[in-house]
Amino acid sequence: MVQQISPEEALSRMEDEGWVYVDVRSVPEFEAGHPEGAFNVPWKHRGPSGLVDNPDFVRVMRATFPLDAKIIVGCQAGGRSAAAARELAAVGFTSVADQLAGWGGAKDAFGRTTEPGWQACGLPMGVAPEPGRSWDELSKKA
Repeated sequence: MVQQISPEEALSRMEDEGWVYVDVRSVPEFEAGHPEGAFNVPWKHRGPSGLVDNPDFVRVMRATFPLDAKIIVGCQAGGRSAAAARELAAVGFTSVADQLAGWGGAKDAFGRTTEPGWQACGLPMGVAPEPGRSWDELSKKA
């Protein structure tokens, strides 16, 4: 079962318990801003006609992290991360948490924020990926 946690709880787990943050947004989204220290493993890629499945998602995750790694999954608003977290649990990852509201926050049907995300909570942010944490580097290593 995948736990759902707030952005503040995600940061606390990263700082106090050694959890890693995996941002499953597309590369351009990640490069526009992400939680500090995050790994970028897109669950879907942004293509000319919208989001398309990333067939290498599980392969790269398995090559990058052991199945017992403590992984927090986040995206833009919570939808992709919830699906990616369920997929990771289904393929054998044992400690997976979904960070609710993602980077930009959960929105209602009218576009109003219903739950603030990482950015709105004012948590530590990065723009450039740390060495070894970009999709390009991770996919080449896998």
